[in-house]
Amino acid sequence: MNAFTELHRAGEPLLLPTAWDHASARLFAAQGFPAIGTTSLGVAAGAGLPDGAAATRDETLRLALALGAEPFLLSVDAEGGFGDDPDEVAQAARELADVGVAGINLEDGLGSARRHAEKIAAVKAAAPGLFVNARTDTYWLGDGEDTRRRLETYRQAGADGLFVPGLTDPAEIAALVRDFDGTPLNVLYAPDGPGVTRLADLGVRRISLGSLLYRRALGAAVDALADIRAGRRPGGFVPSYGEVRALSDQRRAGDSKISVSRSANATGCSSAPR
Repeated sequence: MNAFTELHRAGEPLLLPTAWDHASARLFAAQGFPAIGTTSLGVAAGAGLPDGAAATRDETLRLALALGAEPFLLSVDAEGGFGDDPDEVAQAARELADVGVAGINLEDGLGSARRHAEKIAAVKAAAPGLFVNARTDTYWLGDGEDTRRRLETYRQAGADGLFVPGLTDPAEIAALVRDFDGTPLNVLYAPDGPGVTRLADLGVRRISLGSLLYRRALGAAVDALADIRAGRRPGGFVPSYGEVRALSDQRRAGDSKISVSRSANATGCSSAPR
């Protein structure tokens, strides 16, 4: 069992922050999280490309290259594998593994379960050490129908974890944990759903944050802009200019240490504002 797999513990689930660039990943790691994920929406939106349309293969690989050597474990949201051909999906997974990525998310988009299983099997054959988190969109895009059949198909294909975003009902979560005992169940955190402690009690072993942090960051920027325009002083935590610059400076210098103080000037003032 590798280090990333070991983080999927019963009673102490992996809470996975999801980054969209190098700076956000290092900032999250600075809070003590041993593993960081990526959000396909954040990567796509940052590049002006559509999410879930296999349009961000190059951008995702570039981000993985920047983060794969960092002192934290990395799991990459690869949408549906950036293609329908299992061999092409396996090649992308191999490239991710080669730059140090520990895990990969593959979503079915409610397409063919058989083809998705073929992708999973191809990835496990090409990169056996890569943790494959198989996502079904039965709740995200549908009403939950066919969830168990799809998950079992993906588990049989070699998936290391099973991801059901959109599922928030505690009884159903507990039932899936029982049905797939031994295979970590991953759910997407929802602000109006069960909290981290409750999900841990239900047996969930991984809690992903999806695009929530990216969308909150955009919302905070809009709120700050509104405050400034109205003559108010914006509140909330803001890293200083020097702290953010240091994230990339440390990378160039090969320094793995990250230090961002939450007691920094909350207004974000700096001697060199940009």
